Amino acid sequence: MTTARPGEDPAERGPERARGEHTHSEYTDGEHPGAEHVGGGHAGGGGVDAGDVGGELPPTTPPSPTTSPSPVASPSPTAPPPRPVRRHSVRGQILDALRGALVSGDLVPGEVYSAPTLGERFGVSATPVREAMHQLTLEGAVEVVPNRGFRVTERSARELAELAEVRALIEVPVMLRLARTVPAEQWAELSPLAEATGRAAAVGDRAAYVESDRAFHRALLSLSGNRQLVMVADDLHRRSQWPRVSAPATRRADLVADAAEHSALLDALMARDLPVVQSLIREHFTGAAD
Repeated sequence: MTTARPGEDPAERGPERARGEHTHSEYTDGEHPGAEHVGGGHAGGGGVDAGDVGGELPPTTPPSPTTSPSPVASPSPTAPPPRPVRRHSVRGQILDALRGALVSGDLVPGEVYSAPTLGERFGVSATPVREAMHQLTLEGAVEVVPNRGFRVTERSARELAELAEVRALIEVPVMLRLARTVPAEQWAELSPLAEATGRAAAVGDRAAYVESDRAFHRALLSLSGNRQLVMVADDLHRRSQWPRVSAPATRRADLVADAAEHSALLDALMARDLPVVQSLIREHFTGAAD
C-alpha cells in the first residue's frame, strides 16, 4: 500500500496514485511532489498546507453533558490573518495560458514539454502545470509521455474534418429550430460578439480570435436553453481549434473572412432565411477544418 508523502494530499495525486499504483508520467526531472506553491505566482512561494486543500481535521472531544461548552476564544490581535487559498485559481490561470500557447503555436505539435520546464516559463511550480496538462489530455490537446512530460498532439486533416462533421450534425438542426422561434431583436443583441471576432481578425490575433469565436457560438447555442448541448458543442469547438503541425500559419485574411461569416449568419437568422442559415453554418465548419 502506497502512503502519501508528507505535505501531499492523496486527493491531488490522481486516480492511479490514489489507488496505490505507480505511474511513470508524473514528477519528471527528479521533482519531489509536495504542497502547491502559490505565493505571488512564482515557484518557491508560500506553500499551501495539507489542511488548506482538504486534509482531515483532528478529532475533537465533545463537551460533557453535565458541563457547558467553553466559550470560543477570540483570535489574538497579533495572530496573522488566514492565508487565502488560490490553488484552483492558479491552476485555472495556467490552463488558460497553456490553451493560448497551443492556439498561437507557441507549444508546437509533436514536441514534448515537461511540467517543471513549463513551470519556470510561467513562473509557478510544476504542480499546477501538471494538473492543467492532465486536463488538456482529456481534451485531446496533449498526450502523456512517461518519464518525459507531455507531447502536443498532432492533429490530422481527417480528425479536424470529423470534428467539423460532428459539430454540423449537432448545431445545424438546433440553429434551424432557433431561427424559426427566436425574435430578431435577440439575434441583434449578439452583434457585439460578432464584432469582437472581427476586431481580433483585423489585427491578426489568432489567440484572441479563437476565444471570441467560441464566445459567439456559445451565445448562439445558449438561446436553446440546453446547457448540456452548449458544453458538448463548446468542447468540440475547442478541439477543432488546435493547430495542425503541417498546416500553414493562419493568415489574417482567413480570419477576416471567417469573422465576416458571423455577421452574415446573424443577418440570416434575423431574416429567418433558413437555407442561408444552413449553408453558412456548414461552410463555416468546413472552412475551420481546412
